[in-house]
Amino acid sequence: MISSVNSEVAYLFRHALLRDAAYQLQLPGDRARLHGLAFAVIEDLVGGRAPLPPPLNAEEQARFQPHPTDPFAEELAEHIRFGSEYEVNAASLRILYLTRAAGHSERSFLDRAAERLWLELAELVAGGQRAEALRRAGLAAERGGRMKSAEPLLEQALAIHRGAGDRRAEGVLLANIASLFHETGRMELAERSATEALAICREFGNRFFESILLGNLGTLYRLSGRLEEAERSLTESLAMVREAGDRRGEGVSLGNLGNLFMSSGRMKLAEQSFADALAIHRATGNRRSEGIALANLAITYSETGRAELAERCFNESLAIHREVGNRRYEGHALGQLGNVYVRTERAGQAEKSYTEALEISRDVGDRRYEGVSMGYLALANFHAGRIEGAEKIMTQAIAIHREVGDRFFEGANLCGRALILLELGRVKPSCETWRQGADIVRRLGDARSLQRLSAEMREACAKAGIPPFDESQGSPQ
Repeated sequence: MISSVNSEVAYLFRHALLRDAAYQLQLPGDRARLHGLAFAVIEDLVGGRAPLPPPLNAEEQARFQPHPTDPFAEELAEHIRFGSEYEVNAASLRILYLTRAAGHSERSFLDRAAERLWLELAELVAGGQRAEALRRAGLAAERGGRMKSAEPLLEQALAIHRGAGDRRAEGVLLANIASLFHETGRMELAERSATEALAICREFGNRFFESILLGNLGTLYRLSGRLEEAERSLTESLAMVREAGDRRGEGVSLGNLGNLFMSSGRMKLAEQSFADALAIHRATGNRRSEGIALANLAITYSETGRAELAERCFNESLAIHREVGNRRYEGHALGQLGNVYVRTERAGQAEKSYTEALEISRDVGDRRYEGVSMGYLALANFHAGRIEGAEKIMTQAIAIHREVGDRFFEGANLCGRALILLELGRVKPSCETWRQGADIVRRLGDARSLQRLSAEMREACAKAGIPPFDESQGSPQ
């Protein structure tokens, strides 16, 4: 078996060398002519000349119409690049097929390829079209979890639009940058950019991005504990996408609203919203959002005692995240799957899931979920008897929650830290920490979580031989 594998590798290596050598033996003019011939033959065989897409910076982007050449578009762009002297319209043809190749890679969830192709296209166009190619490259990098690559690309695109005085396009870029700030845990910057973008979109009547921004702002309000503002924004966003007949947008808005219902303990409404969102994503072929909706639905199953169903949904969600390259949400699903393992008394698997979630969150720059994963991992250490390590990790987690403005996890993890301090015999600091955490969760209106945290506190106090903490006063009864 080993020798056959080695023989195959050796053959492929020699074949590549011979191919390159044969290619280099051709005179430059002959090579260019052969590339031109290859371009003409491939284009003819796979469906003929593809239609020219609308300009990248068109105000109203037409729905992309697939063409049989799309899977071969990158190859066609390469042949026309090297065979340009044999084609009068070589420059425009290369732009045509690079555009189609980049779009095809996006639809096929090949984010690295899409980023590379949009960047190659950006070098061939100018002005608003260059800005749009850079924007699309940045979004591809963001989808693939490469935030350090995404941010400068989006900033370059924004600078082009501002230099040209294109306020409408500036609003779109600010919306994209706000999402990036959100994903990397810079909540104040995210809210500021989203608010500025919303004003611009309303100025130009850009209802599509207005609905997206209302949804994004609603999520930011939810995470910072402003639930009334969150519900108003999310409800308005949902109404707008339904009015526009935007089914994909409706699915995303329902998911955002479901998260709000879950944060405020309205689990039946949350489950229904996630189920409706999932049905829409499946009907519209939105595979990426389908994976997110499955994980959200799994959380409601887990929180309401249906562990087997939750685990099945989480695993299905993980398969989709990995298929489409959604590393950020792969980390989220792994963290939540760890909670299912805890509830079903599989501590080793839980800790493994939390560790993987933490590694992914750090890798993609998801600061908020880094804090969430650390909180889960701290509790896993606590239940495994590694008390001092748990206290250290939990303190770091709480610092991150405060940094990114995640009020719920700040409150929940303060309550968790109180249990750790109590186990270490530090009753007064434990009591004060519990009061702070419980007060945050209570203010967020999440009665369900407060009830669970209170039960944990009472059990820990009974074990320590002291009266339960009075949550409202923060002192032993």
